[in-house]
Amino acid sequence: MFPTSADQRGQEHFRLVLLTVVGQAFNAAGYTLEEHPTHWAGGLYRFSAPLRDGLRGFIDFQHLHYVEPEASSFSVQLTRTDQLTPSQLSAHPHYARRSLSALVVADFGVAILPSADHWWRYANVSELGNGLAEAGHLVVGYGIPWLAGELTPPHGAASG
Repeated sequence: MFPTSADQRGQEHFRLVLLTVVGQAFNAAGYTLEEHPTHWAGGLYRFSAPLRDGLRGFIDFQHLHYVEPEASSFSVQLTRTDQLTPSQLSAHPHYARRSLSALVVADFGVAILPSADHWWRYANVSELGNGLAEAGHLVVGYGIPWLAGELTPPHGAASG
């Protein structure tokens, strides 16, 4: 099924708000939004950055857009790999893939989110901005240092 124009507008709106809320902080950390309009149309927004030892870090925002009155939602996936895309499996000893919510809640034991399988839900632009700000703070505070191998959860959980 092809996205409708309402879906496309919803995805474009999400991308613009995403870049407004987290773009500058992610760029400062070396992560840039990959230019893949076909991915954007399907709700996938991928930031990537080179890491040491031939690795790359990926921060994927998966957005599910619904027309009102349904609430839309998004999740965040983190991947450290030596592959060109995070969907390719890797045998690299430092390969790791984890949802942001699982990393924060389950691995680091920080109960700031309702569950380790959290999707941020929103029904308006204010809720979207607040959700992206929360996710962005967690990416900057936990995700980016974890991807770089500079922050390890207690007991080595999800250390890759």
